Amino acid sequence: MDARAIIAAIRNRQTPDPAALAWFAQGLASGAVSDAQAGAFAMAVCLNGLSDQGRVALTQAMRDSGDVLAWDLPGPVLDKHSTGGVGDCVSLIAAPVLAACGAYVPMISGRGLGHTGGTLDKLESIPGLSTQVTEQHLRQITREVGCAIVSATGQIAPADRRLYAIRDVTATVESIDLITASILSKKLAAGLDGLILDVKCGSGAFMKTPGDARALAQALVDAANGAGCRTAALITDMNAPLAPALGNAVEVAVCMDVLEGNSAAAPRLVDLSKAICVHLLTLQGRSAPEASAQVALALSSGEAMERFARMIAAMGGPPDMAEDWRTHLPAAPVVGEVMAPDIGHIAAIDGEALGLVVVGLGGGRRVENDRIDPSVGLTDMIGLGAPVTRGQPLCTLHAATEEAAGEAARAVRAAITIGDAAVPGPLVLERIG
Repeated sequence: MDARAIIAAIRNRQTPDPAALAWFAQGLASGAVSDAQAGAFAMAVCLNGLSDQGRVALTQAMRDSGDVLAWDLPGPVLDKHSTGGVGDCVSLIAAPVLAACGAYVPMISGRGLGHTGGTLDKLESIPGLSTQVTEQHLRQITREVGCAIVSATGQIAPADRRLYAIRDVTATVESIDLITASILSKKLAAGLDGLILDVKCGSGAFMKTPGDARALAQALVDAANGAGCRTAALITDMNAPLAPALGNAVEVAVCMDVLEGNSAAAPRLVDLSKAICVHLLTLQGRSAPEASAQVALALSSGEAMERFARMIAAMGGPPDMAEDWRTHLPAAPVVGEVMAPDIGHIAAIDGEALGLVVVGLGGGRRVENDRIDPSVGLTDMIGLGAPVTRGQPLCTLHAATEEAAGEAARAVRAAITIGDAAVPGPLVLERIG
């Protein structure tokens, strides 16, 4: 086997056989494949694609580049995954809700990618918390708490860990084949009984059109079900931030508010979190009314908050997160409002541009080794279709310096179009599988 020959085949629009892709995945994991070769591979796949069979083969090869977990638990092992958006912190709500409903959620998550925030980066804004745990610790937290949101251990899908970082800085994030293999290699390695994929569509998503989102959703569902994991996908709207906050600590704060019982803090986030949990539970045979009642009770009773707080403590975070979370989350030194330059309605929101504002503030990475500032971001985001007057706040900026805040304010104003009223579309556009 030769990495150059595999790259050349994809460059020439040929799909390498499964053995070749398995060799390449092992080379990513071992280091036998160089960074340059990994980047060239990602670009070749991004430009020319793989066949359906090649996509499944790459997914399985990356899954099998490390350990594949097996579980013996008194409830179903479930998970969800989002393809990436802005203000999307559903995982921080869904995992403890599902645990409170009797499921077990060993959620292996990722970091920020391009303009989208990463679940691990959000969690690590909590002081002391580490998402890097051993397999033994992952098993312990999952069994005792019901949920664990962690990074892939060195033994779980190591090929994806390597390729994921390279995609982020080589403009190869959008490839359906690479997205499918990346998501499913980690998820399938976790030994799941059921999986829901939240495929985002719109200005803040990687997939801008319903057709592109549907193609990705179908690829994911086909590959996962073909591998023996009961899977469905929801195509959901991302033409506006899902939560009214974008950033790491600020999104955790919104989730804590919701878990305390304040659903009004982020209605769209709550609605989608509930929908994903209900769909997952119905995949395992519960009726929709039963699942809906259990999910609502998990939030209203405080059981989901209790599970989340126990998970945080088990991962090294503060033991009193449920009671005193406001004092634990980091705060930016510069906070100010971005004012509307005109009168009218919020006609459009460029979610990708807003995500890049957060990256520019220091809340994301431009290169692999960038350090993230967990305190920066945007809060109190105005919603699509909302009326606005000149001088009214569009959002609140949280920045490290006055200079960074000024640049970000200009970018925020450019990302929000004021004009005729826009009518927000439905949150869930379609179900696949």
